[in-house]
Amino acid sequence: MRRCRSEGRCYGWRTSSSKAKKLPAELLRVNPINPEAEAVRYAAGFLSRGSVIAIPTDTFYGLAADPFNLAAVEEIYRVKGRPEARALPILVNSIEQAVALSRGTPGSFLRLAKSFWPGALTLVVNAAHKIPLKVTAGTGRVALRWPRSEVVRVLIDEFEGPVTGTSANISGFSSCASAAQVMKQLGSRVPLVLDAGETGATLPSTIVELNGDAWRIGREGAIPVAEIEKAMKEK
Repeated sequence: MRRCRSEGRCYGWRTSSSKAKKLPAELLRVNPINPEAEAVRYAAGFLSRGSVIAIPTDTFYGLAADPFNLAAVEEIYRVKGRPEARALPILVNSIEQAVALSRGTPGSFLRLAKSFWPGALTLVVNAAHKIPLKVTAGTGRVALRWPRSEVVRVLIDEFEGPVTGTSANISGFSSCASAAQVMKQLGSRVPLVLDAGETGATLPSTIVELNGDAWRIGREGAIPVAEIEKAMKEK
């Protein structure tokens, strides 16, 4: 089934069901600075229907889905070939939204979030009870990030909730910094790829794991460890 806008542009409905015939992903251009409202609404519709789509962030392209839809979460693992023992990160577009997804948020969380968000910093904290265990891989911990991406910000607003943010690649393969790279790896596995051009990234987000007053670097990335250490020393 297809629907056409008044200006003559047609959009094809797709499904992420593993039982459906797989079609090449629809590649939809979107302005990275001022995302077109119609494109954002269209993408949010896929999320509302439980599909997994590829979206640009400020580091690499990611796979977005509703983290509270267990079927969508399972589809992410299938699309990536990712072991379910590995948790899925969640993208937000405000500190308040992140706090609502965490439990017993330590002061260090707010200190780092205010210093580096929006940006390439992922913070791992205790997950709020409402987050499905499948998302946390049974750990009760969740990785949260607010990317410096206008596409992500407005998509979350339109969807009216956070989205998953694991990298848009086959597990074990290189991360994708362009929609073209996503299409090569996942073009037959997802229904939609939002194309905002090259992200320009060469490094993933830096991951910091927080547990009460204790913290450690879970992964070195775009934000240097020295900057994290400096922020943690500031009062």
